[in-house]
Amino acid sequence: MTATQERSVPKPVFTDAEAGAKVFPDSGARRFNYFNPAKRKQSHYEDVTVEVQPDPRHYLSQGWLYAFADGRGGYPLEWTALKAWGSDRPVPERGPGSGGKGYDWPALGWHEFRDPNEEWELTLYRYNANVVRQLNQNVEAARQSNAFDQWNRNWTQFVAQHVGAWMHVDHGLGLYLFANANRRAPTNMHNNAISVNSMHKIRAAQDLALYNLTLTEEIEGFDGTAHLATWNDDPAWQGVREVAEQLTAIDDWCEAVFAANVVFEPLVGELFRSNLVQQAAPANGDFVTPTLIGAEEYDYAERDLRYTRAMFELLVNDREFAEHNTKIMQDWLSTWVPRCISAARTLQPLWSQPDAKPSRFEDGLDRVKSRFSGILSDLRLQAPKELAQ
Repeated sequence: MTATQERSVPKPVFTDAEAGAKVFPDSGARRFNYFNPAKRKQSHYEDVTVEVQPDPRHYLSQGWLYAFADGRGGYPLEWTALKAWGSDRPVPERGPGSGGKGYDWPALGWHEFRDPNEEWELTLYRYNANVVRQLNQNVEAARQSNAFDQWNRNWTQFVAQHVGAWMHVDHGLGLYLFANANRRAPTNMHNNAISVNSMHKIRAAQDLALYNLTLTEEIEGFDGTAHLATWNDDPAWQGVREVAEQLTAIDDWCEAVFAANVVFEPLVGELFRSNLVQQAAPANGDFVTPTLIGAEEYDYAERDLRYTRAMFELLVNDREFAEHNTKIMQDWLSTWVPRCISAARTLQPLWSQPDAKPSRFEDGLDRVKSRFSGILSDLRLQAPKELAQ
């Protein structure tokens, strides 16, 4: 018998990874501690949202990993005329193992924003799924009970032409204003809130489009294409169409959100949705359309306006640039208020079209002006003289 000679091959040696093996004071912590929570205890929203987007003024010590063709990297703060504390400070000096030297947490002003709705991926899916599920149930119940047979003939035409036309507003603002502003905002907290706003608009446009298809099937003679001619050619809609297209052309992401949510939505959106459609529909035998319009109204009044207030309140109270920001917002008001008031007035002929009419146009306009003035008061802004038009 001969002994088997052991082969000479490398043997695995298991060692601790140097960084992972070290024990730090918070090695056993179950929550992040690199930010200050808005309340006493940090929320799940903050854990998955705050500081997710990189920033060379915080932790990206090597600078931006990518740049645009003109040399600008990442998310330039110059994409809006508004400023937050630390905006004008240079990118900090770098050192080994350090996020920066010279001062603590530059550009912190932008990172102070917290969405009061605490929106992130999971909440977006849950909320929109619940809304769509409820709307589908409402429409299906109406189909089974032949509720559409109760509509006045003039109201059927009104829904085809004018309620259908509003989907163009929602689609344009959702896809070309809010989605664009989301990409330009400098922190993940802003990105999440604005992108959810975008999805609200796109979902509302889809709701109206699918509703239009259902009515085409259920109501004899319903013209499912009437909204196209109305949007393109009806004089009553050309003011709204012009302002909507102007809104989608705004380059400054803060101005886009401000003009849409602070000015356009209260003065035009709520005027059409709450003071015309929702008031006129029940008296004309329609209890279904208000559920769709009401869902969009809730999106704006209870969620989108809520984060917008929080976002701009920080900027008008900024420790360094409050006066600068307030002046710019007042200039924006002087630009967009007269445009929106003019667009609202071009809609006035719609108030006379249903058989059962809502309250007077001027009463509705006074209500939305009062609502708009309240929003400005919350932001410590002055209503421009053009509001009296």
